[in-house]
Amino acid sequence: MIPWENLDRARAPGGAELSLHRRGDEYVIRVGGSDLMNNRQHGSEDALAELGCAGLGTAPRARVLIGGLGMGFTLRAALDRLAPTAAVEVAELVPAVIAWNRGLLAPLAGAPLEDPRVTVHTGDVVALIAGSRDRYDAILLDVDNGPDALTSPSNARLYGVNGLARIRTALAPHGILGVWSAADDVRFTARMARAGYEVRVERVLARHNARRPRGKRHVIWIARRRD
Repeated sequence: MIPWENLDRARAPGGAELSLHRRGDEYVIRVGGSDLMNNRQHGSEDALAELGCAGLGTAPRARVLIGGLGMGFTLRAALDRLAPTAAVEVAELVPAVIAWNRGLLAPLAGAPLEDPRVTVHTGDVVALIAGSRDRYDAILLDVDNGPDALTSPSNARLYGVNGLARIRTALAPHGILGVWSAADDVRFTARMARAGYEVRVERVLARHNARRPRGKRHVIWIARRRD
């Protein structure tokens, strides 16, 4: 078996170590030694953009915010569904993740950071949300492994009732909030409803596999701003 090769390491704000590894044509990003994302398993990341951007393909001035760059698959899926005149902003906390996506990882998702529609912000997506009002047609969040990681004040800024209310303010009327998670969380669904959203929960395959439409599933919340 081909051994894993460690390509780079970086520190995330808060002290967690991220590392980039390669084995043949397979890449993985790990946090603290645990796999966080893999280029062979991005079906649910694609689905986040597909569901969150549904109906925006013909909107010439659609504006989308993505929280968390990962390996660029959500960004690529969003770009593939948006008009040439749309705009996509991406917020990523870790500068090294942006550098990896401009370098070694770029070919995996078709170099989405090179698309002229994309603006990259190095920093917390919370800051962009806090400074926006009626700005985004869709906000797609793949942060902190989902809302079940609501264990610190920084996470609460996104996934608590107050955080969800701020996101609602940043959305355009009838805008869509999409949230990725490794697992379901009925309490989060209830919080979204209390924060002023019409919510549905989608369970999607973690890996694209047309021959075997079964396997591990992740959860995506699709919530429309209720006015």
